Amino acid sequence: MKSFYWFWTIAALLAVPAYAHVGSPDVYAEGQAGAYKLSVVVRPPLVIPGVADIEVRAQPPGIDRITVTPVPLTGEASKHPPVPDVMDRPSADAGFYSAHLWIMATGSWQIRFAVSGGQGGGVLSIPFPATAMSTRKMQTGMGAGLAALGILLVVGMIGIVGAATRESRLRPGESVSPTGRRRAYVAMSVTFAVLVASIVLGNAWWKSEATAYSEYIYKPLTMQPALGAGNVLDLELRDPGWLQSRKLDDFIPDHDHLMHLYMIRWPQMDVVYHLHPQPVATGEFQLLMPSVPAGTYRLYADVVHAAGFPETIVGTIALPSIAGRPLEGDDAKGTDAPVGAGGDDDRRFKLPDGYTMVWKKPAQLAEKTAEDFTFELLDPQGKPPADMALYMGMLGHAAFVKTDGSVFAHIHPTGTVAMAAFMMANPSASGMSHGAEMNMPGMDMSHGALPNRVSFPYGFPSAGQYRIFVQMKHGSVIETGVFDAGVNGPRK
Repeated sequence: MKSFYWFWTIAALLAVPAYAHVGSPDVYAEGQAGAYKLSVVVRPPLVIPGVADIEVRAQPPGIDRITVTPVPLTGEASKHPPVPDVMDRPSADAGFYSAHLWIMATGSWQIRFAVSGGQGGGVLSIPFPATAMSTRKMQTGMGAGLAALGILLVVGMIGIVGAATRESRLRPGESVSPTGRRRAYVAMSVTFAVLVASIVLGNAWWKSEATAYSEYIYKPLTMQPALGAGNVLDLELRDPGWLQSRKLDDFIPDHDHLMHLYMIRWPQMDVVYHLHPQPVATGEFQLLMPSVPAGTYRLYADVVHAAGFPETIVGTIALPSIAGRPLEGDDAKGTDAPVGAGGDDDRRFKLPDGYTMVWKKPAQLAEKTAEDFTFELLDPQGKPPADMALYMGMLGHAAFVKTDGSVFAHIHPTGTVAMAAFMMANPSASGMSHGAEMNMPGMDMSHGALPNRVSFPYGFPSAGQYRIFVQMKHGSVIETGVFDAGVNGPRK
């Protein structure tokens, strides 16, 4: 039993994380737990089983305590949560809390936050996918040190057996006979053979365990895009083999669509589409293309499985110039100068129809730092539009894309979580905040005009250059703003 725990402990130290959002494994989310607004960061475990690190900033003050409970998002186990853990206050900041929780199985999980304080209590659940992603080889220095220690132990064991066989029966002052020496040599040879066999068998066992564990390492769905007759884009999804429970026919609607496809011309990143292909067969989606300028496009397709597990599927396609259909429904397009071309103002984006989108940009952007990315839409007179509308049930959508292609994250006002999974974790929608109103039965949207401002909680996973695509809606028009961001290393 001890060897089992040692195996997982070592594996946990040697893994590299990544999840549904490409290159952006940490979960950033906001919501209401009763009267309290919680800004949550969940850093999922590197392997499974593993420890998730959790940070919370809470407001207003007056909170007595926050407890956290890791619970599967669906299934029988979700009905039997473990005993909650009380979050710590690791600093003098009264609104900052932290905790560390074991996640014991691969799949869709949720962290259930229960808050109690002077304004009563409340509960908010934040879903996240838990998977092991990869392993790394042992460091050369550590391997050399362990090898030297192993040789020392082998030599020492052989010497101990030889000495015991040769001298254990001698009386005081008696010298070793030739027969005793021969027995010692035989015993040492047998010991050497046994130890070598043990090392060989142990190495085979370790490789077997590593091979078995590698079957649990996340293997993303692949996508084969092709442009067919009539300018129909065909997306064929394939499962390279991961968990047997994963299917290609169990996708559930997220904002009323089974797939959200971002199509970005690469490497200029000067044209972006947010489209919604339709399923035509198991693991196959199709889309009648809009008008598209020629170029190579990177495709990022978001889907959510029935258990609440989100995946982002990546592909690339070279397209000719297409004279296609007009954009309709929730489909949207944005254009800007190629990335790196520079501009007059990286905080204000002039839209083709005279509207302007404004980014309330922080003074400094640093990796792995939670921020609220706030954007406003202004009409040609510089005023809030009187006809602000929800875009797929929300005040806005955003995509954060690193210019080297290593990061893609589709963000909502509630954060990086898939909204379908968020609603599964919070079926009453009591956690909705920050402009994340949903078009659901019982939602009363008659309280007045919608705000022209939307915020997205997020933290850049690494330093470098990013392009941010933001979509907001007024009337029947979907506006796409494009902003560039230079991100520094971690704050000191």
